[in-house]
Amino acid sequence: MTKIAAMSAAGEHEAQPAKPAKDSLAPMGSRTITRVDLAEAVYRSVGLSRKESAVLVQMVLSELADALAVGETVKLSSFGSFVVRAKSERIGRNPKTGIEVPITQRRVMVFKPSSVLKARINGHAAPDEAD
Repeated sequence: MTKIAAMSAAGEHEAQPAKPAKDSLAPMGSRTITRVDLAEAVYRSVGLSRKESAVLVQMVLSELADALAVGETVKLSSFGSFVVRAKSERIGRNPKTGIEVPITQRRVMVFKPSSVLKARINGHAAPDEAD
């Protein structure tokens, strides 16, 4: 299924009211949220089929990954920004032996949480959500 077909298929369904779920994406301690969990949350909230929800989640993650791979910054309002930075070559040390080792240049991804997300994590009232 192409991205366009999946997006139009997603738009053909009417949104159904969200059903209360006992295992929603609320704070879960040390539990890891997976693609399946995200697809299930979309299924419960939007009313798409499970398969369409999984395709939608995969499309969003693919778009994010593609944008980051070419060096673009991805900003999600009220969540944060994913930024690709270039690190130049430098000399590092092996902490065990003290021997100098060259560290090659590379690109790294950095996540910068928004002030809204920081406030939510710390249990404070969220600042202006225009961030």
